[in-house]
Amino acid sequence: MKEQEARGNALSAAQVAHVAKLARLEVAPGRIEEYRTQLAAVLAHIAKLDAVDIAGTEPMAHPFESSNRLDDDEPVEGLPIEAILRNAPAAEGRFLAVPKVLAEGD
Repeated sequence: MKEQEARGNALSAAQVAHVAKLARLEVAPGRIEEYRTQLAAVLAHIAKLDAVDIAGTEPMAHPFESSNRLDDDEPVEGLPIEAILRNAPAAEGRFLAVPKVLAEGD
């Protein structure tokens, strides 16, 4: 319990309110204390991570080796336009019909 209290005392209510303002969050005054304790716990966890010695450790994107299995690209004949239009939900002549994205006047 003392550790949690020590973490909670690491931040003032004004600091929590300032962080909330920077994050554009509206925090009820009655909840500041709750958030103060939670934010202090997050900061304490980050401090633990910061204390880990990572000298000589290479950065990595994944904790294990992986590679993509990609086949060679081979050009093939495309579908005829008539086959594509038969599968389309709507067509106008030899073109696919799609709804307008922009309203009139934009």
